[in-house]
Amino acid sequence: MTRAINFSAGPAALPAEVLQQAAAEMLDWQGSGQSVMEMSHRGKEFMAIAAAAEADLRELMAIPANYKVLFLQGGASLQFEMIPMNLLAGKGSADFVNTGEWAKKAIKAVKHFGKANVVASAEDSNFNYAPKQDTWKLDPNAAYVHYTANETIGGVEFHWVPETGNVPLVCDMSSNILSKPVDVSKYGLIYAGAQKNIGPAGLTIVIIRDDLIGKGNPAPSAMLDYKTHADNDSMYNTPPTYGIYIAGLVFQWLKKQGGLAAIEQKNIAKARLLYDFLDQSAFFKNPVRKEDRSRMNIPFTLANAELDDEFLKGAKARGMVQLKGHRSVGGMRASIYNAMPIEGVQALIDYMKEFETQHGK
Repeated sequence: MTRAINFSAGPAALPAEVLQQAAAEMLDWQGSGQSVMEMSHRGKEFMAIAAAAEADLRELMAIPANYKVLFLQGGASLQFEMIPMNLLAGKGSADFVNTGEWAKKAIKAVKHFGKANVVASAEDSNFNYAPKQDTWKLDPNAAYVHYTANETIGGVEFHWVPETGNVPLVCDMSSNILSKPVDVSKYGLIYAGAQKNIGPAGLTIVIIRDDLIGKGNPAPSAMLDYKTHADNDSMYNTPPTYGIYIAGLVFQWLKKQGGLAAIEQKNIAKARLLYDFLDQSAFFKNPVRKEDRSRMNIPFTLANAELDDEFLKGAKARGMVQLKGHRSVGGMRASIYNAMPIEGVQALIDYMKEFETQHGK
């Protein structure tokens, strides 16, 4: 079997070693006679899997003891609504930085619960940069400040952490979590859908500071209240058990790679390789301001958009899939998360060079 070189933005490629271990354990997890898919979420076997996954995530991210780790469902999109339900706490408004499609969805969801103050926006330049902090018009009385650490569609990433004083900082890290070390103590809440750098779709991770739990005013219904899930160790209802299991294997894989500092260096090298090619090419172009370019999602356009289909067809013939850009922006996009080896990036560049030679002028 030949594995595709998968540039999907999510669900994304998983490390081959993780898939191989999951396959080996599919029918019988460590002599239990059960697949993880079949286990009771309250049985000792799965409880051990969940506990190990949380412990490994805490170790990888150096999560302080006064933060809870929640394994939830509903994707990052449900968090767009759970966060204001739990964190507005009667204050009525929160501050948002608008950097693209995912930030806009978070902003739109707040209208059901309070007011979204857009304190900075990159809309003036088609969302091709991250607004510098000195342009932000923060409200010191806001319930929280929300930003999207990496815009999967636009390929814009914050390479710095905003300073928000006593106002809790909330971050959507769906597409760059675990790609580099993060100082969790600077955040009130971090959330991430799993299907990019963590595991399969269906699992969402929330990392929340203790003092922000149970503050909803009015209190959300049980399933939408962080307190419910924190008090029940994410077992209030049946959690996404297989997703947690795969995530745990990914966490173990990351530890074997040397942790987040080591994986960051690999991600820097992969991104630099592709950006260096794009910058010297007269045929391909990346639209993002250089200091704000994502290491995870790299959009690019061809000099002639009429060649897009031919480019994609040629890529597929060479074993490279999911390079088509998001429907809202067009062009191409190469997502090169942790599981993408540098050899995959080099294969893409070799093909792009060949295509440019054939079609460039």
